[in-house]
This record gives sequence, structure tokens and C-alpha cells, in this order.
Amino acid sequence: MPHKNTGKRKGNDPKPIKICAVCGKPFEWRKKWAKVWDEVKYCSERCRRAAH
Repeated sequence: MPHKNTGKRKGNDPKPIKICAVCGKPFEWRKKWAKVWDEVKYCSERCRRAAH
């Protein structure tokens, strides 16, 4: 029986990293951002509010 592709990441794959537009700190990909990762600019809600 062939292996099903569950779409999950492997444990040893590095997660993508971006730099926060407000505080300048690096932050990693999170599962909740999977569909909108290209649009994510801020590491936290606090930084998002500070930008506006």
C-alpha cells in the first residue's frame, strides 16, 4: 500500500523565517499562517497594532 501524503512537514525540515516589519526580530512560520504566509509582516498582534 503506497504512503499517503498528509501535507505535514517533517520534523527536521527548517521552517521559513521572516523579519518583523516593526521590531526587526526574526520569526518562524506557524501552522495558523499556512494559507497567508506571503501576507504575514508582523511577528505578533502587538507589532501589528503598533504599525497602524
